[in-house]
Amino acid sequence: MSSTHTRLASFIWSVADLLRGDYKQSEYGKVILPFTVLRRLDCVLAPTKDAVLERKVKLAEQGVQNLDMLKRATGGLSFYNTSKLDFQAAVRDQDNVASNLKSYVGAFSENAREIFEAYDFTAQLGRLDGAGLTYKVASKFAEIDLSPEAVDNHQMGYAFEELIRRFSEISNETAGEHFTPREVIKLMVNLLLAPDEQDLMTPGVVKTVLDPACGTGGMLTAAEDFILDHNPQAKVVPHGQELNAESYAICKSDMMIKGENASNIKLGNSFSQDKHYGKSFDYLLANPPFGVEWKKVKDDVENEAKIGFAGRFGAGLPRINDGSLLFLQHMIHHMKKPEQGGSRLAIVFNGSPLFTGAAESGESKIRQWILENDWLEAIVALPDQLFYNTGISTYFWILTNRKDEAHRGKVILLDAREHWAKMRKSLGDKRKYIPDEDIAKLTELYGEALTAAEDAGHPMHEKVKVFAPRDFGYRRITVERPLKLRFEVTEEALAELEVAKPLAKYEGREKLIEALRGLVDKPAAFRKADFTKALKETLAPLGKLPVAADKAVWGAVSVSDPYGELQTDSKGNPLPDPDLRDNENVPLDEDIDEYMAREVLPHVPDTWVDHTKTKVGYEIPFTRHFYKYAPPRPLGEIDAELKEIETQIQRLLSEVTE
Repeated sequence: MSSTHTRLASFIWSVADLLRGDYKQSEYGKVILPFTVLRRLDCVLAPTKDAVLERKVKLAEQGVQNLDMLKRATGGLSFYNTSKLDFQAAVRDQDNVASNLKSYVGAFSENAREIFEAYDFTAQLGRLDGAGLTYKVASKFAEIDLSPEAVDNHQMGYAFEELIRRFSEISNETAGEHFTPREVIKLMVNLLLAPDEQDLMTPGVVKTVLDPACGTGGMLTAAEDFILDHNPQAKVVPHGQELNAESYAICKSDMMIKGENASNIKLGNSFSQDKHYGKSFDYLLANPPFGVEWKKVKDDVENEAKIGFAGRFGAGLPRINDGSLLFLQHMIHHMKKPEQGGSRLAIVFNGSPLFTGAAESGESKIRQWILENDWLEAIVALPDQLFYNTGISTYFWILTNRKDEAHRGKVILLDAREHWAKMRKSLGDKRKYIPDEDIAKLTELYGEALTAAEDAGHPMHEKVKVFAPRDFGYRRITVERPLKLRFEVTEEALAELEVAKPLAKYEGREKLIEALRGLVDKPAAFRKADFTKALKETLAPLGKLPVAADKAVWGAVSVSDPYGELQTDSKGNPLPDPDLRDNENVPLDEDIDEYMAREVLPHVPDTWVDHTKTKVGYEIPFTRHFYKYAPPRPLGEIDAELKEIETQIQRLLSEVTE
């Protein structure tokens, strides 16, 4: 960071001294960020202020109602202000600063005005006024020269991002929701964009980027910086959407401050309001909230899912309490088609999307769709305790629909969990960070992952594994065992019949149970025919039982027994025992009969597979593939340690009792 924007950020930060006591630390940004934006926009408009006011008069004389025509007088800016006041004039009148600023902000064009509405700037002015701080804060900002001549767009952008970072890090309540640690973003952007370095250096190249959960815009900025660092003449067009109004305001104002087209940043829920409908992008990246339910937009999502792949959610719907895979489908929908150049995509997930959901569940079908289309390029496991509001393990998923020849039909798993350093001071749940040297190592490893996986002599060989997409698929088979029963009346069976629903309305229930009680001491029958005879004689006085009652009786007196009678259907086929039913996952490319002969039949020879219940599933058991067996310590070593601890305890107890 250059000294210019470091000094600028420090100066603006000094305003916090005025707020101390009346505002919590976590609330400083609610005041300082909108004031910074307001002062910057004011300085940017200053050179064309008179021209805009003159053109406003002319348009009024011509009866023109469309004030957007004022943009011509701003020298190409996308916003304007029609107030006769400027920031310094609004602040000069000490007794009316708040009302002057409200009037001044209200005179901005709609695209700028809605930023201050999202910041809830009017409410903040009221709060400052109540604390007697409005003039003090505003006059402090009036001293700063934020004109493009004094601070160019690049420096202003960095200064604003530095403020965002500082406010996010001291606000543990919300940082994790709206701000991703800088080093995580840097690594993610490197892995997303580094494979395209040659393409990015093409003269005059134009790249579009989308973050559908953009928060304060850190990922969009990092992607833009990466591209411009490789090619200063490139044009990057960032797009974003954000649900939280304050984060949206920060992101949009950041874009406006840097001279970007801020209208590409949208407010709203990406699931129910796709504000970038019909557009496709070169690069897509996101860190959506972990495990957030989508109950509020359930109807919208389900209605769109009904139209299949004509909408965004044709592959399937995940469980209602985790919308992670909805975000991924949304992003895939906005990828460019391969014939249009294709796209690359990166997203941060927790472990759940890797394996949650049984075969043929919504989650499994989404994974199957992605893998069978060969879009998944890699999954990268990150260290835990990287984020502000959670210590759980996280992963990058990197997808592309334009794999090169070497990567086609391959999925890379890269283990980066040991590449971290300890924070000097914890920030919420964030106790670790990824140092720059590790980011460089991991970026290099990602570029040569296929080679590292094949070469056992590669220093990072154990960190990378490569699979075919089908390797993550399996068939969930149902393994049945024969139903073998003995028949007897026990006190437990009678207690079961006492509360059985089929007998609740049967008038002869009490007599039935009393009659059966006479069979309690009789030995168990191992043939159904024998027990049928005894049961028929016992219940003869009751007449023919209703079908439901008869079924309930047989259910209560039938006991599973490996030495019992084999039960068969009308064709003589053995019936399955539901209590002994089991499931096995068989890899897609393995023959089920061969699997059974090797894994099951040697141990339980009377089993069979019910093929009508077989389901196909996909999961990515990342940690299983990198599991390393650690043998337990020798018993002698453990005993010696226990004896030493016992000795220490005895010594401490003796010191207490002396």
